[in-house]
Amino acid sequence: MKRLPALALALLLWLPAACGRGQADAPAAATTPPAPLLWKASDADNTLYLLGSFHLLKPDDYPLDPRVEAAFEAAGHVVFELDPSEMTGPALGQQMLAAARRTDGRRLQDELPEATWRRLQAWAARSGASIDALQSLEPWYVSLLVSLSQMQALGLDPALGLDRHFGRRATKDGKRVEGLETGTQQIALFDGMDADQQRQALDEALASPEELERNVRELHARWRAGDGEGLYEGSARRLREQYPALYARVNVERNQAWLARLQALLDEGGEGDDALVVVGALHLLGEDGVVALLRAEGYAVERL
Repeated sequence: MKRLPALALALLLWLPAACGRGQADAPAAATTPPAPLLWKASDADNTLYLLGSFHLLKPDDYPLDPRVEAAFEAAGHVVFELDPSEMTGPALGQQMLAAARRTDGRRLQDELPEATWRRLQAWAARSGASIDALQSLEPWYVSLLVSLSQMQALGLDPALGLDRHFGRRATKDGKRVEGLETGTQQIALFDGMDADQQRQALDEALASPEELERNVRELHARWRAGDGEGLYEGSARRLREQYPALYARVNVERNQAWLARLQALLDEGGEGDDALVVVGALHLLGEDGVVALLRAEGYAVERL
């Protein structure tokens, strides 16, 4: 998994804001449910369920494992990276596009290496995108467009991601919902990349569609298998090594910022006020993950 673009990783496993609105739910196919990345943190009175999401999924990733369904039913409160109303509303996409608009008077073509520009032209021709419309955008946003279009071509749909799925269900069932951060904060993570990082991300997204396909399929298979260690080693470690500043922004700093709110859910809720937290899977994994942070604070955390 040497060439999976850093922003593709973020799109799949860290940042639902990047995933667009997607299509309506498709009928689920009969299949073995994915093995969940699901943990339970407890104190004397309350339980906090932690569920690792894959932000784009397929119809045959449903139905979910009974352990996940039981955690949802037990929770009166469901917490997401973004509030469901913001996650699916039109304003978020408009804000992201506005942030990506160039204001320096230059064209996208002017800051890209010639080889990258030629590959982008070829991608636009294959996908039906307007190369002229892309000229007014920053590379980070175009990288997301390229990666998302390729993932959707593999049958992965943002509308079927676990966060969208449980956001709809929690709203329908009248459960309390909240977001750990805002869409503006998530957009700033991308828009804050420096010029070199943005160009590298776009170059990687365009370099090898076949390799991207292999890597995305492998990540999805690891998520379905509940292979947290393989998922972390196959994705987060490379991002940490090659994009340390981006890794710190999209993972470490956000996990640490969420910790106080997660502790409050355990410590301040009334008896039996259990909550389900649905966030990108890599937020829960590794030494920087929420599971490790809660354990370091003295909470009992077990995998279900």
